[in-house]
Amino acid sequence: MKAITKDFSLDYAKQLDASDALAPLRNEFYVNDDLIYLDGNSLGLISKRSERTMFELLESWKTHNIDGWTQGERPWFFLPESLSKQMAALVGAEAEEVIITGSTSSNIHQLVSTFYQPQGKRTKIMATELDFPTDIYALQSQLRLKGFDPDQHLIRVTSRDGRMIEEDDIIAAMSEEVALILLPTVLYRSGQLLDMQRLTAEAHARGILIGFDGCHSVGSIPHYLSDWDVDFALWCNYKYLNGGPGGVASLYVNKKHFGRIPGLTGWYSSNKNKQFDMEHSLTVEQTAGAYQIGTPHIFSIAPLIGSLEIFEMTTIEDIRRKSLHISRYMIDLINEELQGLGYTIANPMDDARRGGHISLEHDEAVRICKALKQNHVIPDYRSPNVVRLAPVALYTTYEDVWKTVQILKSIIVEKQYEAFDTKRGVVA
Repeated sequence: MKAITKDFSLDYAKQLDASDALAPLRNEFYVNDDLIYLDGNSLGLISKRSERTMFELLESWKTHNIDGWTQGERPWFFLPESLSKQMAALVGAEAEEVIITGSTSSNIHQLVSTFYQPQGKRTKIMATELDFPTDIYALQSQLRLKGFDPDQHLIRVTSRDGRMIEEDDIIAAMSEEVALILLPTVLYRSGQLLDMQRLTAEAHARGILIGFDGCHSVGSIPHYLSDWDVDFALWCNYKYLNGGPGGVASLYVNKKHFGRIPGLTGWYSSNKNKQFDMEHSLTVEQTAGAYQIGTPHIFSIAPLIGSLEIFEMTTIEDIRRKSLHISRYMIDLINEELQGLGYTIANPMDDARRGGHISLEHDEAVRICKALKQNHVIPDYRSPNVVRLAPVALYTTYEDVWKTVQILKSIIVEKQYEAFDTKRGVVA
């Protein structure tokens, strides 16, 4: 893609901010003016609405006690379902196909245990060698539970360059031995966006069920899961959705699979009208709500309520439009200002293949990240050599991006990084 930036001055960055239609949404968040926050792809900022809804749920406990399950403005018993319509709009699904529940890892286990049903020669699961570790750990666990050796039955599509996975290579690996595919929507290191629609169509043409881990895309890019006929998906809500640290996650199940008994059932898998009959025979819910297992985590859901209100103030298409523009602006600045300083952009250059964060490689990535923090810029480090920078559409400014690139330049030119050791933190 050609550069969009002709003027690399600070004044031009300020002009972009002045014309940014999403700029007012920054005021919805608690933004530290002395800090440039570029780690929203790991943990989004807290919003003022999230703070409010957190206190509202605490107040409901104080006011209603146990009756809060059925009384008050937001009865707890129905809270996950009450948010499904708002969440479904972000992933291109019907409300009944989405439920707010669990965590990323527990939802992988729930969905894979449901949809991985090996029969005959179809015993293998497909992933990629660049997947986030939790996905691989869960798939290995599910294979072992079914009596299969993960070394033999987990196919990991290899990368040609260590950064990206080609869709052609994924499709070529869709053999008659594959029963299930779980892929990331966006690769967590390089920010590559996979073509979900194409991969779903190719999998179904071969009789294979397919699902996606949308942790690094939901809230940043549009999805059309139902139109694409994706079988299932899951995602966390604390990155681009700003739902708070350790916040409850979400999942999607295509309505064509409704009525299937989930692989992991519990009290909340029940039809709501039957749940308190206390029968030992499960009447399974006929929506994605069936994939809940236990009691919803009310105070983990609470911040998400406020955050989803902010997403209703715009559209996911407008968010994507700014995300692409501001990330392209950052790429242009990097190419202009950081030449010869050892930085390499690892993202796909084509907008259609790029998620919401910039993947910047450098041999001194660990020390650069420490120096960035010393300069009041919050980045993200990923082993072995990646500085991840997320210009989040809802609250990052073009001026933030301009200043960050100048700091990245100074860190190398002035050898600021040499003041730090090469040991990464326990949490990177």
